[in-house]
Amino acid sequence: MTSIHAGARSASSVALPGRSLLRIGPVTVQVRRRPVLVAGTLFLLLAGSVVLSLSLGTPYVAPADVLRALSGAGTPYDLVVLDLRLPRAVLAALAGAAFGVAGTLIQSVARNPLASPDVIGVTQGAGLAATVALTGGAAAVLVAPAALLGGLVAAVLVFALGARHGLAAQRFVLAGVAVAFAFRALTEVVMLTADPIDGLRAQLWLIGTLAGKGWTEAAWIGGTLALLLPVLAWAGWALRSTALDDDTARGIGLRPVARRIGLAATGVLIAATVTAQVGAVDFVALVAPQVARRLVRAERPPLLCAALLGALLLVLADLAGRRLFAPTQLPAGVLTAAIGGPYLMFLLLRTRKRGS
Repeated sequence: MTSIHAGARSASSVALPGRSLLRIGPVTVQVRRRPVLVAGTLFLLLAGSVVLSLSLGTPYVAPADVLRALSGAGTPYDLVVLDLRLPRAVLAALAGAAFGVAGTLIQSVARNPLASPDVIGVTQGAGLAATVALTGGAAAVLVAPAALLGGLVAAVLVFALGARHGLAAQRFVLAGVAVAFAFRALTEVVMLTADPIDGLRAQLWLIGTLAGKGWTEAAWIGGTLALLLPVLAWAGWALRSTALDDDTARGIGLRPVARRIGLAATGVLIAATVTAQVGAVDFVALVAPQVARRLVRAERPPLLCAALLGALLLVLADLAGRRLFAPTQLPAGVLTAAIGGPYLMFLLLRTRKRGS
């Protein structure tokens, strides 16, 4: 008996290849080194990009002054850094992280790298509701709630159409694409029949922009992520079983259908919330999970790395939109589309080569 326990203890003290041992009291956990390294690198890049976003502009603020302003030391640039630029940078980071998380959950459930909120209809539902509000004379404060409601209605339709066969992956994606096309067509009808000025406002919202937004929108997104933190902790663990077929999952005591519904519902709720606040910023939720998965070299998109990469992408996209053609500002959605379009073609070509 002693030798068995000694052997067990010695086996637990040997790290597997690519892993390190993390001891927390009497518990020893094996941690993969590459995801930790990738997450740390992405965090440092994100921090650097935020400082760069706070620095570049008119007036230019040296990074050292940015750091002093953030530390509360007091500089002549406190108004520029803390009041004018910081809210937008924080919003970009939170919105990008939320898109990355939502895309990871939806792609894992769909088992399809092309699935994302802007592909399965959530973004289009939010866009239709926001367009109706903007062109119908509704108060500005009602646009975000309307968009959130529209995104959730679209998600309910997708779930209803894809609920057969336990929310099978292929059916879920096809239902989402059908809902997306239907809502996009209705949005075009509303815009064509609206006043030109209202239609232009709706078009700008549909592209997705962070201009004129800040702490209020960031608080909504950050509050949603904070409230869902226990659910996201469960999701990080539940994602491990999404690659299993239903019979295998049931054989080891799991409930695959309930897990898929829970993961997908969490993803669409986050996607609808962030879209309601910043507009239809496409492709971040599509690109971030798959790039993170390739960086980590994992079978499924890693939740934390996808969130960090999504935040990094949107901060850089917003910065590029502000500075590339200054003083003219491009919406962040234009820059993310410029990134996502070629990446989508890359995924399609890669899929075609695998099929051949």
